[in-house]
Amino acid sequence: MNGHWAFPASRRARFALVTGHFTTIRYGVDGAVATVTLARPDAANAQSTQLLDELDRALDLALADDAVRVLVLAADGDHFSAGHDLKELWTGDLAEARSTAEGKLRHEQEMYFDRCLRLRDFRKPTIAAVQGRCVAAGMMLAAMCDLIVAADDAEFSNPVLRMTGAGVELLVEPWELGARKAKEFLLCATTLDATEAARLGLVNRVVARTELADATRAMAAQVAKVPPITAEMVKDSINRTLDRQGQLDSWRYHFMVHQFVSNTDTALRAAESRASGGMSAARSEQTDDE
Repeated sequence: MNGHWAFPASRRARFALVTGHFTTIRYGVDGAVATVTLARPDAANAQSTQLLDELDRALDLALADDAVRVLVLAADGDHFSAGHDLKELWTGDLAEARSTAEGKLRHEQEMYFDRCLRLRDFRKPTIAAVQGRCVAAGMMLAAMCDLIVAADDAEFSNPVLRMTGAGVELLVEPWELGARKAKEFLLCATTLDATEAARLGLVNRVVARTELADATRAMAAQVAKVPPITAEMVKDSINRTLDRQGQLDSWRYHFMVHQFVSNTDTALRAAESRASGGMSAARSEQTDDE
């Protein structure tokens, strides 16, 4: 199913759509459920600075609204998210700001690491609705949500090692897939279909693409029945359990590994090649099976 994530016609009258403040996302509230929709379908919902800024502002709205008990993260178009907006990262003012090791670290700390943690630790339960490709930072973003509903055409991948990067800023794969499958997934640049992702525990449910919106809302309605303070405390307790197992410390360690690898001679020379070869060169690195 192409096009926009939308509520059924019978419910649209009760759907409070907030417009005018956002251009790369849409934000709306229907009863106890707030929905943030990534709205850059022509760019496969690549995560530009503006999109991430607007997502952060949408979280503020949901947090301030006591009527909201659950947040759904959805996406327009064929794909959930192609990951970072590489064109933006490699050109213009942002590329200049990231031209030094300290500039790159500061940008990725604030824009990716800290904001992902904010979503993971968001006070209200969150559900990602994933269709099509969910690549690299797209998978990182989805994994920050408490629950994931995947369409049967969803595909999860992270081919960044082939591009001389150490995955993305947060290494979610060992926590989502287990250590051995995480190594295979990253080192072999494999792609997980929705069924395999569910078998490994990355997603909670797989539904037909045409049923993704309804199935996600149905799950959100069930979660919304839990009293807010109870949901908040249990979510926090589970996240703290993961932290006692080392999740946050391992993410912090990997973030610095990511910084080191991206500034090696190999990575810097590859970056120069991409700058001259453009996006076609990057896509070739991601898809070359040889």
